Amino acid sequence: MNVKRTTKRTPKSDVPYDPKRKAATLKYWKGATAHRGVAELRAKRGRPAKPPEERKEQIALRVDKDVLEWYRHQGTGWQTRMNAVLKAFRDAAS
Repeated sequence: MNVKRTTKRTPKSDVPYDPKRKAATLKYWKGATAHRGVAELRAKRGRPAKPPEERKEQIALRVDKDVLEWYRHQGTGWQTRMNAVLKAFRDAAS
């Protein structure tokens, strides 16, 4: 005999007020913190923005393959180290 398996209905969540009565709903939520949208509730992610004079600029730069491999082989932070070398060269040339 084939019996069709079905799941039982999920009971509605228990709320401490009658959701059909507007007055009861408003009374319950009266003490809640008001907000003006989801963006306000989202946690800020990432690092804080730097001032414009400290921001970096993205460019396309052609570098010899062996030089690039050498920097990448050094591991995380290779771009920062490459930038430091360029700054040191700039400062030495001044």
